[in-house]
Amino acid sequence: MDLQPYVDAVRHELSVAAAAGGDEAQALADRLTAPLESAIRLALLQALAAGAEEITRELAPRSVEVRLRGRDPEFVVSAPLGESPAEAPAVDDDGGTWRVTLRLPESLRAGIEAAARRDGISLNAWLVRAAAARVEAATPRTATRHHVTGWVR
Repeated sequence: MDLQPYVDAVRHELSVAAAAGGDEAQALADRLTAPLESAIRLALLQALAAGAEEITRELAPRSVEVRLRGRDPEFVVSAPLGESPAEAPAVDDDGGTWRVTLRLPESLRAGIEAAARRDGISLNAWLVRAAAARVEAATPRTATRHHVTGWVR
């Protein structure tokens, strides 16, 4: 994602606002433009990271990350290890079943039923897949994953 058009838009608005103040204001705006560019980019990156966090909460167990490639951020959507995006995790079915009574708040129940309808499966199948995905996500993996976090200036 190219941030330059957004930085240029702020620079233009600053220039227009300064023009109303005369030559001194315009000269001050010109001197502030370069230092402000870094601050604007940092603020945009922080907003993108916050947006990615909000989206990640809605996409769980998948996640959205903002990564920098040069000076430009890019979004990366990741599925949990071992899960392909098109299919649910495999359930080791030995033929036996277990029956359980589950009491859920009405609002959660409605959300689960809606999710099952969206996926075109039964409520029971949706719950089995959700439980299997959670168990699989909690299982330690031997593959290593490299993460780098920090601030960018």
